[in-house]
Amino acid sequence: MKLYGSLTSPYVRHCRITLMQGNICFDLIATDQVQSAKLSPTKRVPFLRDGDLLLRDSSSIIRYAREKAGAVFLPKVEDLDKFCFINTILDSAANIFYLEKFGLDQNDNAYAMRQQQRIAASLDELEQSHQSYQAYQPLNDWHIRLACFIDWATFRHRIQIEHYPHLQNLVKQALQTEAFAQTQPTE
Repeated sequence: MKLYGSLTSPYVRHCRITLMQGNICFDLIATDQVQSAKLSPTKRVPFLRDGDLLLRDSSSIIRYAREKAGAVFLPKVEDLDKFCFINTILDSAANIFYLEKFGLDQNDNAYAMRQQQRIAASLDELEQSHQSYQAYQPLNDWHIRLACFIDWATFRHRIQIEHYPHLQNLVKQALQTEAFAQTQPTE
């Protein structure tokens, strides 16, 4: 089994965590934008090859890994909704990150400004709804996705979380798990 992606991607990180938690052997193939454009029709990471099976999205990879390990991926629709909500925020932050990387000034762009507003409003909502993940162990996949997002977004200077103590605590809880701690992004 081969997982293609970068060490800093929050999407790839969540896949790595899931595979590690399931004790599933895999090789991480470091893949940049040029390689992913050649190897995947979506031209993004992560993607996973397991024999003839090709999975092109972190959500399907995570589900596959959970099922392979005999677990269930987000059995409640409310948990799936939270996972999708966090994906929306993460996609917005990643879009802004790449737009800036390619020279776009987000302050002069209505699309980027709307993405920033989406992130800010969503962080406020997540902080207010902290009861749904406070001291929750083990963390399920929407908790892990949220922790991966927050950790990546602070690492990439996309957000500041000093005004979000409950979100900070979630990341601290996640860092207590071996797979989350081992996959923390570094330069």
